[in-house]
Amino acid sequence: MSKWSKFPHDNSAFLYKDSSLEDAWPTLHAGDCVEFPDADWVERTLEDAPDAAPDSFDGDVVALAEKVQNAWRCFHSGEFQKAVKLSEECGLLAHAPANKATGIYATYLAPDNAAEQACYLSAIERAEAAIEVLPDDPNSHYFHSFNLGRYSQSISIVKALSQGLGGKIQSSLQNALELEPNHAEAHTALGMYHAEIIDKVGKMLGKMTYGASAGKALELFDRALELTPESPIAHIEYGNGLYLLFGDDRIDEVSDLYVKASELQAHDAMENLDVEAALAELE
Repeated sequence: MSKWSKFPHDNSAFLYKDSSLEDAWPTLHAGDCVEFPDADWVERTLEDAPDAAPDSFDGDVVALAEKVQNAWRCFHSGEFQKAVKLSEECGLLAHAPANKATGIYATYLAPDNAAEQACYLSAIERAEAAIEVLPDDPNSHYFHSFNLGRYSQSISIVKALSQGLGGKIQSSLQNALELEPNHAEAHTALGMYHAEIIDKVGKMLGKMTYGASAGKALELFDRALELTPESPIAHIEYGNGLYLLFGDDRIDEVSDLYVKASELQAHDAMENLDVEAALAELE
C-alpha cells in the first residue's frame, strides 16, 4: 500500500485517549450506530462469527478489543491509513473502521481518481467478505453500499447504473436499515440514491425502473436529520439531494443546509473534512 496523504488539519481535539473514546462514543457514532468494541463485544461477536477473528488470535479478547479501539482512535484522529492497518490486524472483526477510514480518505484526500477508485474497490471487497462472515451486522451492509456508492460517483452514475451497481447499492442500504432502523447515515445514503437516480434518468423512468421517488428521498433526509441533527454530512447531503431533485428552485434551502453544516462543531477528523467541504461550497 502506497503512503496515504496526511490529514491536513490540526487533530489535537480528536485524539480520544484512554477512556475519553468510550465517553465520546455515543456522539461519534450517532450516525452509524457502531457498538463500542469492548471485550464483551469482541467475545459476543466471535461467539456468533468465529471466522471474524484474525488468524493470529490467541483468545485474548481484552487485547483484541483494545486494538479495535485503537483502529477507531486512528480513524477519528485522521490517521486513516494507520486505522486500516490496525483494522486488518483484527480480521473482519474490524471491517467497520477499515472501510469507513478507506471511504473517507478516498472521498476527501486521495491524490487522484485512480487512487480514489483503488481505495473504494479495496473497501468493497472487504465489505463483501464482512457480509459473508457478519451478515447480521448492519455496517457490513452499510459500508458496502457507502463505498460502492462513492465508487459509482467516481465512474459516473450513468455508467454505474449500466453495470447494475444501483441495485446492489439499494439492496445493501435496505439490508442495513432492516437490521438497524436508526442508522442515520444509511438514511442519508438511501436518500441520495433516490435523488441521483431521478437526476440521471428522470422521475418517471426512475420510479418505474429503480423505484426512485423524490418524496421518499425527502423522507429519508428528514429522518437522518431527526436522528443526527448535529451531523454536518446529514445537512450537506440533504442540500446535495435537494439540488439534484429541484435545482435552483430550492437553492435557498440548499444554501441554508450548507451554512448550517459549516457552523456545526466537528467531533472528529471526518466531521472536520465535512465542515470544510460545506465551507468550500459556500465560497
